[in-house]
Order: sequence, then C-alpha cells, then structure tokens
Amino acid sequence: MLSTESLKRIDHEITKYPEDRKQSAVMSALAIAQEEKGWLSNETIDFIATYLSMPAIAVYEVATFYNMYNLEPVGKYKITVCTNLPCALSGSNESAAYLKKKLGIEFNQTTTDGKITLKEGECFGACGDAPVFLVNNKRMCSFMSNEMIDKLLEELK
Repeated sequence: MLSTESLKRIDHEITKYPEDRKQSAVMSALAIAQEEKGWLSNETIDFIATYLSMPAIAVYEVATFYNMYNLEPVGKYKITVCTNLPCALSGSNESAAYLKKKLGIEFNQTTTDGKITLKEGECFGACGDAPVFLVNNKRMCSFMSNEMIDKLLEELK
C-alpha cells in the first residue's frame, strides 16, 4: 500500500514513542502517507490503522479533525486561507475574494488545470500577520495583499 521508503519513515516515527504507544505516531504516519499519495483515501487510512494496530475509526477521527489532511484529491498546490475572526478583521475575506476571482474557483474547488486547490482554514497562530495563507500545509504566507497574492500565483505557475 505504501512504498518501502514511506514505511521506513513511519517506523522511524514509531521509535519516538514507548513500544506500547506506537499509535502516537498516527499524525506523522498520515502526513507521510499523504506526502506519497497526495491525499488520504479510505484505503490508505485503513492501511495506517492496521499498520499502527489501531481501530480504523480512531485514525479517521484524526484525519477528519485536522484540515492539513486531504480526504480527496487536491491540486499540486493547496492554498488554505485563514478566515478566523482576527484574520477576517484584518482583510482575509477580501483577500479570499480576490484569490477566488483570480483563480476562477470557490473554496473546496480546484482549478481546471488541476494545479491549485483553495481551502478555508481556521487559526494558523499568526494573527498579527493577517491575512495569512498556508501553501501545502508547510509554507506560511503573511500580509497577503492583492499584490502579494499576484506574486504568489506567479511563483506557483
């Protein structure tokens, strides 16, 4: 189900916890699986549950709680816009509207070329940098004015 390399990485994560607590590596295991597959299908989530000797429902609870996990295919780039109240008060709704117009899509949609998926997210812990975007769950983009959005989109082309 997963490559040998991904399984080795998961095994390494498991070693960070006591022997009888390998389930604690579930978030890392899901992230590694998603990195390989691009998203987490039910089949992949079930595989992780079996691999970590966990009830499948427990893995689904983690995968559905955090918005960093993709439960359906996404574009090469996933842009998540924080729309929590502090960001909204600092212009994130306007930034999101501009981004939607530029991309021709709404939240939870992917551009026709399959390149960019747009998501709405909750607090990223960077309220002072609002509006804030997160690209592929790893890159924080702060103070996202229309000009900064244009630069980001040009870079992602």
